[in-house]
Amino acid sequence: MNKINFKIVTPERVVYESEIDQATIPTVQGEITILPNHISLVGVLKPGELMIKKGKEEIAMAVSGGMIEVAKNKVIVLADTAEHASEIDEQRAKEAKDRALKLMSEKNREEVDYTGLAIQIEKELARLKVARRHKGSPPFQMTS
Repeated sequence: MNKINFKIVTPERVVYESEIDQATIPTVQGEITILPNHISLVGVLKPGELMIKKGKEEIAMAVSGGMIEVAKNKVIVLADTAEHASEIDEQRAKEAKDRALKLMSEKNREEVDYTGLAIQIEKELARLKVARRHKGSPPFQMTS
């Protein structure tokens, strides 16, 4: 069976690189699942859960904005941020979401960047969802 050469990178690091069986990725057009021999496309990544399947192993990550490029049996995800479920500090994510919500409700509305805060809230909610759904998953290990 064909495999997909998959790579996810952020400005800081290569988060994951391996041959995989499929990837489910959140995009602004909706969630898409990439299988071997998928049509070529370029898309915009949105905050959410990215799920990779490699054999019987499932790897969950929280991602924020970025781009995705799909070519025949090759996927490159350029993410602003990407964290494996086991790397997420659930308490810090909750605190960041709460701070952003508090700033949005402040009375001095002229100084509030609502768009930036909405993006921050969406990112933190995605992190919380992944952390809570995959609590107890094994620690992340980069494989090839």
